[in-house]
Amino acid sequence: MSKTSTRTILTFLLLCMTAVFAQAQNVIISGTITDKTTKEPIPGVGITVKGTTSGTATDINGKYNFSTSQKAPFILVISYVGYAPIEKQVTGNTSGLDAALEQIGILGQEVVISASRTPERILESPVSIERMGASAIKEVAAPSFYDALMNLKGVEMSTQSLTFKSINTRGFNSNGNTRFNQYVDGMDNQAPGLNFSVGNIVGINDLDVDNVELLPGASSALYGAGGISGTMLISSKNPYDYQGASFQFKSGINHVNDETSKVEPFNQLDVRLAKAWNNKLAVKGSFSFLQAQDWHANNYSDFDRAARKFKEGTRASDPNYDGINVYGDEVSQNMRNVAQAAVNAGTSGFVQQALGLPAPPTAAQIAGFKSNPNGLAALNNFLSTDPRFRPFTAGLANKALLPDQAVSRTGYEEQNLVDYKTQSLKASGAVHYRFTPTIEAIAQANWGTGTSVYTGSDRYSLRNFSIGQYKLELKGQDFFLKGYTTQERSGDSYISSILGSYINETSKSSTSWFPEYVGNFVGAKALGRTDEQAHAAARAVADQGRFQPGSAQFEAAKDKIMNTTIASTDFKKGVYGAKFDDKTNLYHYEGMYNFSNALNNVVELQVGTSYRMYQLRSGGTIFDDFNKGIDINEYGAFAQIGKKFFNEKVKLTFSGRYDKSSNFDGRFTPRITGVFTVAPNNNIRVSYQTGYRNPTTQNQYIDLSVGGGSQRLIGGLPGSLEKYSLLTNKPYTDVSYRAFLASASAGTPNPALLQAYNFDVKGVRPESVQSYELGYKGLLGPKFMIDAYAYYSIYKDFITAVDVYQGNADGSFTKFGVPVNAKGEVKTYGGALGLDYLIGKYNLSGNVSYNKLDRLPQDYINDFNTPEFRYNLGFGNREIIKNVGFNVNWRWQGDFYWNSSFASGEVPAFSTLDAQVNLKIPSVNSMIKIGGSNVLNKYYFTSYGNPSVGALYYVSYVFNP
Repeated sequence: MSKTSTRTILTFLLLCMTAVFAQAQNVIISGTITDKTTKEPIPGVGITVKGTTSGTATDINGKYNFSTSQKAPFILVISYVGYAPIEKQVTGNTSGLDAALEQIGILGQEVVISASRTPERILESPVSIERMGASAIKEVAAPSFYDALMNLKGVEMSTQSLTFKSINTRGFNSNGNTRFNQYVDGMDNQAPGLNFSVGNIVGINDLDVDNVELLPGASSALYGAGGISGTMLISSKNPYDYQGASFQFKSGINHVNDETSKVEPFNQLDVRLAKAWNNKLAVKGSFSFLQAQDWHANNYSDFDRAARKFKEGTRASDPNYDGINVYGDEVSQNMRNVAQAAVNAGTSGFVQQALGLPAPPTAAQIAGFKSNPNGLAALNNFLSTDPRFRPFTAGLANKALLPDQAVSRTGYEEQNLVDYKTQSLKASGAVHYRFTPTIEAIAQANWGTGTSVYTGSDRYSLRNFSIGQYKLELKGQDFFLKGYTTQERSGDSYISSILGSYINETSKSSTSWFPEYVGNFVGAKALGRTDEQAHAAARAVADQGRFQPGSAQFEAAKDKIMNTTIASTDFKKGVYGAKFDDKTNLYHYEGMYNFSNALNNVVELQVGTSYRMYQLRSGGTIFDDFNKGIDINEYGAFAQIGKKFFNEKVKLTFSGRYDKSSNFDGRFTPRITGVFTVAPNNNIRVSYQTGYRNPTTQNQYIDLSVGGGSQRLIGGLPGSLEKYSLLTNKPYTDVSYRAFLASASAGTPNPALLQAYNFDVKGVRPESVQSYELGYKGLLGPKFMIDAYAYYSIYKDFITAVDVYQGNADGSFTKFGVPVNAKGEVKTYGGALGLDYLIGKYNLSGNVSYNKLDRLPQDYINDFNTPEFRYNLGFGNREIIKNVGFNVNWRWQGDFYWNSSFASGEVPAFSTLDAQVNLKIPSVNSMIKIGGSNVLNKYYFTSYGNPSVGALYYVSYVFNP
């Protein structure tokens, strides 16, 4: 055994023994908390030692049991949202310390952990934070708690399919947002290879969610690399406090008045089981299965990929039509280039035969042949009379017959290529064991599989995709040690545009299709047809033999291509594959110790460390890892110290973290926060936060053909740039390339317009942010709460992407998409205001958020992807009449421009209304809910190129919610 391993084990054992020894001196307290009026037990009541972070919460039966190292006597604070808090004095070990809470309208008493990694009232959080608790989750009108996150202040969502949604805050929204961290029970559930968060695909279902805490803005000082736009922590219910069996069946419909589909059913079953024995051993398991017809992406707008913008046209009117959700039409060629290539081939063949050469002639041999007048005359006669080359020769000689026009192949609509039969199966299980009332070991497994559609640089059909997360953890009142792994398996997933393109190639290769098109176009023009008529005639001939959607030929080709990996593609052998084969893994180890209790809470002191390893294993279908593996190692450590001053009216906290990746230099990210209590339950907060984000695994190592083969995405590390000679054979900027194309279309091609793009020889590097925030959260009386903040952020080395065009020896160009760092600074600012008001038993809430991009570097592609204004309004009553409650949420956001590597365009303003009414049946501990999302059925889309979303109406039955 190595010395390092021995030291690690000894340190681990020392921590355990120290914690157990400290436990022997603890004061043990237990009791039951009930509602003073109904006499019913209240689950989830916060029990804390006043002035410390020590505490617990009541279980589903209202019972609690915990121990603390605090010396008696001390005060125990018992609090719960909507009830008046109670304080009890404790003089020693106490059992049966019961309390009956009285309902009153009090807001802001929730306890949060994520803002400081230690328990504190949400009113006293040093940074902005949003929270959704178990009681609120029961009442949401949306189909799931994840859908309801969109109602939180400052939160936006990109909806790519029914089960795939990405959360974001404070701008720079994207599909599969990599600037936003998401944790489930302390596990980062970003897919390590595909680079998207999978919180709504794998993990815990609604019945097992205890709470969600969301931090807008940077959080690297506490949580490490990433999360510069926000961090969300989802916590499940523990099996000690929430025991028994629960299940929920939800049935509904969607696609109401949908042009692309008939009305379709939606069904979901959730189950949770939990059991504890003697408050020592506890187990739990949950299961969820969803089945529905996914939303259809049917944006057939014409798209100019070179300029990244919408253009007018349809398949009938634009010969170079490229529909957003049409695939295979990305393959395009200039007609005159096609004709020239055909003439060149004819010339080569004629000269080889005339000279009796054993191989095709060189350029010098062709030039020499043409220098002979007799040879040139014979060649010209051949090209102008042979039917294989005559139309091309005539077209090149007469621009009226053959204009300088690009044409694209006929593509296939997305609905014919992807699998819209959405299924989601997720299961989780955990075994807990308490060595003492505060020392607990956990073994947990979360696993999910399903079929969905994801938008990245392309539209990916995720079929039988699965992710497993497996964790071992030991935690106590003041520490935790954990290790977990994420195992990603792409299953039968494939890229839709490549599938469409390769079905075309199977029916007729592009080397045949384009010459047929051009030859017949010239023939039609020679007969006096208009350009429009000639294009229609040429396409009709070139498309002869094209596999029609639904035909046996189409289905056979589709099945073969989508089950053949991308890396197996061989054009010479006629082998085509669209499937990616990703088996990427992540391993993460982390520990933290809170010295606050050991220091008698004179100061709050926490330290922690972590290590992470990525194992990229895509077999060359996503990354540059064909016949090799790629490993990335990251490690870091943090410390945080905080103290209260001036009779606990001021609290200052200093945090700092150092992180290092094997591919990048180390980074230090500090955080300074201050909370000032200006009156009881009224606090002003100020903070300076920093954050940084390593380039994603794809930013570093991707090597993938997208857009039906029209573009290659590569990583931004020096190795990738060198592989494609982008540092030596310098490519051209997209702006200058478009200018060159314009000159060529005008008949006077001007290569001088092409401007070289110079890559940084060090490659892409991490981006960073500095963020300043001023906020206020307080109660104006027991029934009215205000939360407001303003922020200003400065991003440096912002990771964006450039499209460049590299010239080839044959005169063609290869398009590359490469991640780079924007020069200069990117600046943003904004703010938000939230109000909560209790009117008797009614709860009225509202919030507005504002986000603005202030300054852009010259070479930056604007992907802020965020509306300036967004509003939410909520109105509800958990018991408007006996056992009947309701909840309504209205949401509006303004229009904005969406920019991504898949598609760019205008996202119109939209509003939605979610509503539900529920009937509680206490005699059988059940609830029936009738509701819907977007109940007015106004179809909208959140990001360009993604499907439009309509209403989803449902009825559900929940037992033991």
